[in-house]
Amino acid sequence: MTPVSNVTEIQTQPRKPVAASFAFGILASISFCHLLNDMVQSLIPAIYPILKKSFSLSFTQLGLITLTFQLTASLLQPWVGWYADRRPKPYSLPAGMGLTLIGLLLLSAASNLGMLLIAAAMVGVGSSVFHPEASRVARMASGGQHGLAQSLFQVGGNAGSATGPLLAAFIVLPRGQGSIAWFTTAVFLAIVLLTNVGNWYKRKSSIEPKSHATHPQHRAVLSSRAIAFSIAILAALVFSKYFYLASLGSYYTFYLINKFHVSVQSAQIHLFVFLGATAAGTVLGGPIGDRYGRKYVIWCSIVGALPFTLLLPYANLFWTGILSVVIGLVLASAFSAILVYAQELIPGKIGMISGVFFGLAFGMAGIGAALLGVLADKTSINFVYHVCSFLPIIGLLTGFLPDIEEHVKGAALEQSLAGPANPA
Repeated sequence: MTPVSNVTEIQTQPRKPVAASFAFGILASISFCHLLNDMVQSLIPAIYPILKKSFSLSFTQLGLITLTFQLTASLLQPWVGWYADRRPKPYSLPAGMGLTLIGLLLLSAASNLGMLLIAAAMVGVGSSVFHPEASRVARMASGGQHGLAQSLFQVGGNAGSATGPLLAAFIVLPRGQGSIAWFTTAVFLAIVLLTNVGNWYKRKSSIEPKSHATHPQHRAVLSSRAIAFSIAILAALVFSKYFYLASLGSYYTFYLINKFHVSVQSAQIHLFVFLGATAAGTVLGGPIGDRYGRKYVIWCSIVGALPFTLLLPYANLFWTGILSVVIGLVLASAFSAILVYAQELIPGKIGMISGVFFGLAFGMAGIGAALLGVLADKTSINFVYHVCSFLPIIGLLTGFLPDIEEHVKGAALEQSLAGPANPA
């Protein structure tokens, strides 16, 4: 495959200064809040067995709940990021978590499908505010190690997504829907931590604009057509990854119960193991991308999962658990590389790009859950996994992405040979 290479010029432009040091404390806070945020969100699909029984819901209706959450979480994110690129809002982070708190309380008290949909929508809106701004904070605190920072940020979210089903299995399932309200303590803790992060964000935003011109950034400038084509490929890769993950995140417990006749609690533990593997895999993608290139990570991650996804529908219970762990490890490494690659394609639009790709991820997961729910109702849950096993083939499109890291290195070398762009 021949990658897009419409490089029209190489130039040196001013950039925001790289932080003097890696702000680990801020990254740890934002990652931990991501854990708490996504832990709460993951309670929604984790309690589907309870909701299905209590409200006599079909798979299609369960998919509708996921779609409502994922669409509200996805559609607003690009707009939040776009607005914050122009007008930074440091305290939008605790405000977004406050919306999640309201949704959580509604979820614990919902008595019909309509209330469940409203609760899911509120949690989704909170997520749409949190993710693009938190991703921006992660980049600001990265000290130039953008891939590593995004991985640390995202591993918090994946760890939270893994923890949610486990907590649901041992807290919500035995005690019922009302016990969901207990998780508000975690949300209050996140609000406190995010207020402190907002204080740091506000100070950082007030200092950085004063010294933009002092640090040159070397980058290749692609044509608008090449950028649009590359973004379209990245969007297709996100579709492949999250449509497949929707089959595991939303219906894995039902698949295990239906095919292997395990208990609900046992199925939740299997889901926890899978989601734990995705959390571990997230850590790998960023730093490997920093060192060897984002395109390499994207290629190996999505296409590399294909043999395992094809085997999964034919495996017994033991090998299903093993294969799900491998799939989680491999697939999870892609997103931080995709996100940083997109940010480097369009510098200066960090919030908007973060919002677009987090929104796209949520949107694809939501649409996937809804469509796969309909497919499961019309066929069987086992058939869903046969269909989804082919999705990683889309990863072959990675071969058409331009090697932007090589262009950046070439620009930096040319500038170093030519001397300073703005000599005193």
